[in-house]
Amino acid sequence: MKTKSKFISAKPHTVLSTGEVIRLLRDLKGWTQAELARRSGISATNISLLENEKVEIGKRRAEQLAKTFDVHPAIIMFPKYEAKEIEKAA
Repeated sequence: MKTKSKFISAKPHTVLSTGEVIRLLRDLKGWTQAELARRSGISATNISLLENEKVEIGKRRAEQLAKTFDVHPAIIMFPKYEAKEIEKAA
């Protein structure tokens, strides 16, 4: 007889910022900021500023990072609305 599991999946309870999404995607790839900079053409300094929410991402940089990570730019620019897609990328 098959028993039903007593465990249920946890519901997401936090919203990621754009900087957190960039860091998460970078970490999932196993890249340093320098490696992401080399692959994306965005300086390591700007990668750090983006991850730490010190500068706005802007459309051009979002597109560069999206292409580098092979995800849609909306995942990076609008993480609150793209949580399901971020989960798929992870």
